[in-house]
Amino acid sequence: MSVKKVLHDLVVAKNIHLNNRHFILELQAPEPLPGLLPGQFVQLLVNDSPSTFLRRPFSIHAFDEVNNAFRLLIQIKGEGTRHLSHLKVGEKLNVMYPLGNSFSRPPGKEVLLVGGGCGVAPLLFLGKWLKEQDVNVTLLTGWKRKEDIFEKEAYQQCGEVLITTEDGSEGEPGMVTGHSIFKSGRNFDRIYCCGPDRMMKAVAHIATRRGIDCEVSLENTMACGFGVCLCCITPTNHGNQRVCMEGPVFSIKELGW
Repeated sequence: MSVKKVLHDLVVAKNIHLNNRHFILELQAPEPLPGLLPGQFVQLLVNDSPSTFLRRPFSIHAFDEVNNAFRLLIQIKGEGTRHLSHLKVGEKLNVMYPLGNSFSRPPGKEVLLVGGGCGVAPLLFLGKWLKEQDVNVTLLTGWKRKEDIFEKEAYQQCGEVLITTEDGSEGEPGMVTGHSIFKSGRNFDRIYCCGPDRMMKAVAHIATRRGIDCEVSLENTMACGFGVCLCCITPTNHGNQRVCMEGPVFSIKELGW
């Protein structure tokens, strides 16, 4: 059953700068939030930013049902995200949510989460959700260098955290797809992946070779967020699908990866 989409003015409860390129916005509602699921996203209306005409989509990074709040992990890329990075506690943002589908429950108790850079955004919510269901979570993240790593402790609360850095300054050197976990013979019931397309396709090929079910979260350009503009179409085995509606989470079998 789909959850009704809503438009709310939410209050900025926290604006946490992780480094000079990433920050976390915590948004709070005055009333209970609709049920949010890992993998879903929201669309933010960016006010007072002349070049930002469309809402901006962001994955839900964490969900605090008790305090009616959720967090967004945002990378500063242009004027819109730069404007959001300067928001102060108490200011309001117009938010459309919850949007898209979600990651599904695994068929067993051992899972691997793989994220690259800001692609780790939806994996914290997913990792906590899986842990609450007594699923054993291993999280593999890839970064350019040690200085880029953020929220390591938060992810460690979900399970084992493995790291690769391209310069070898922390964890194993190289890309995530070259990590020894893929050569170790460890069996996983499902792999969940989010990040650059090239990385996700490489992880998908590994999963296929090993006969492991795999879900990926796509990051196609989204304008409306509710399936009207057709900007985010992606080809699947069932024809073209809207990433904002039928996705953003897809099984690699649907995508033909």
